[in-house]
Amino acid sequence: MARSLAKNVIKIIVDEIVRECERRGAAVTEPLVLFMVKAVAQDPRNQFEYGQLLSSQDVQKLKELCVERLTEKCSPALDTIKMQLNFDGNYTPRQDFLEEIHQALESQLVQITREITDARAMTREELETVYHQVVFYTLLCSAMGSPADTNVVHDATAALQSVFPQTDLVSFLDLSKRDKEQRLQELAALVTGVRLFMGASSREEEQFDIFQSMPALTETLEVASKSIKKELSLTETLVWKYTAVLEDATRPDPECRQQDVSIVLLRQALYNVRQHQAFLRVLQNDADLCVSHVETLQTELSAQMKLLRETVQSRAAVLKSAVYYNGFCGYTLVHRDGLLLPGNPQIGVLKHKEMLFAFSSKEAALKFASCPDDVIAEVMTTSKHFPELLKLLNLHQQPLCVHPKSEVQSEESLQEMAITRSDSGTQTDIHPIMANIDRLYEWNEWEHRRKAIKLADLRTKATHSTQTDLSYMRRESSTQTWLPKEASTQTGRGDGSSVPRPLTYLAGLSGPKNAPLINFNLTRPVDE
Repeated sequence: MARSLAKNVIKIIVDEIVRECERRGAAVTEPLVLFMVKAVAQDPRNQFEYGQLLSSQDVQKLKELCVERLTEKCSPALDTIKMQLNFDGNYTPRQDFLEEIHQALESQLVQITREITDARAMTREELETVYHQVVFYTLLCSAMGSPADTNVVHDATAALQSVFPQTDLVSFLDLSKRDKEQRLQELAALVTGVRLFMGASSREEEQFDIFQSMPALTETLEVASKSIKKELSLTETLVWKYTAVLEDATRPDPECRQQDVSIVLLRQALYNVRQHQAFLRVLQNDADLCVSHVETLQTELSAQMKLLRETVQSRAAVLKSAVYYNGFCGYTLVHRDGLLLPGNPQIGVLKHKEMLFAFSSKEAALKFASCPDDVIAEVMTTSKHFPELLKLLNLHQQPLCVHPKSEVQSEESLQEMAITRSDSGTQTDIHPIMANIDRLYEWNEWEHRRKAIKLADLRTKATHSTQTDLSYMRRESSTQTWLPKEASTQTGRGDGSSVPRPLTYLAGLSGPKNAPLINFNLTRPVDE
């Protein structure tokens, strides 16, 4: 209770100080006034006792001191306090800033993801629209270029078509919402990888520069780093000048001092530029950390691109199994009782019968190279004991089926078993039965009730109720009335009479000015 009362009192004092400063032509904020109130109250020169209730005279004195310091002209101390509050209110640590960026990206992806997963495309134009939305989704995820750039959209579309043809969109729309979201994330990663690889391949032996794929990143880092360094250099120059002048003005020998210098203002100015220097160094450290992180990513990306380029070489198309050779060491799988270890491409990649193999150690690579067919056969035998390895190791897609030498009847080496293949195709209607979707269907019971009331036209009726002393605390009752209908009567016979239609003719209207007018009666009888 006491704490809330104290907060209310402080709030009243702050509001009064703000109004007084505005009356004097000084624009201040509530955080600045609150900071100044605390600073003035804690200054021992003002003789405010800590923890004691302030009297009305103390409150008036506190307000006058705060207003005087807040409206002071040419005050480096006040500028320093404003700079500190501004920096604390606007500066975001690097980690928090990255989280805000990710949240902003997620918020942008939520709408496009919902449009894609909720799409019910039927016609060819609708399917093309959904496919363009998938391209836009991959561009947002990768941040490699602007979606407004036609060249960027063209490259992203070509990369997406290489891993996700437009013909696969129908089967994609049949997936569940969760599977669609997972598939979109996979496509975004694949498209980004394809674009990076194609960008590296187009430069042949040159080092792939990540900045060329993200021009906005380059411009931001360069402008930010240059601006901070320039401002920091100017600030450090002021720091040295103020320090030198202040040292000269505070010498022990009075004869050597400069008498025309205000030590108080000089000290406040030095504090101001020192604080500015500290804030600039914080920003400089963040910028240098970003540049260092990007350079690390550049080195790692260049190494991966070089390895991938050596693997792919100059082939126009490469099998997925050849590139991701699923990356496990077959020798370790056989000789370590089914232990599954990823291969290290840095050791080397062995090519045998148009297949690539990676190994977890140099010893495994040498042992495999001495008898590759035996190891391959043992891998096939081990996978038969563990069927889940067939899909994991991509063995169900291998074109070769080998047998151990002990099972070979002849002394010939392992032979490829003939695999009969044939091309076949089928064509079916997309929707054999036309969908019947009732757009007016409502599942909500209350919606049906609302429509029923609307149809009954009860909104124009009035409901009245009465209550007496005898009906107090009893069941409520109500009545409903309708307005009286308009009524009309009709006689069984109707009579009427007919009169001659008068018709006259005036002669002489178009003659001389003073000519007399002659009136002729042309009315005809009714019976004619």
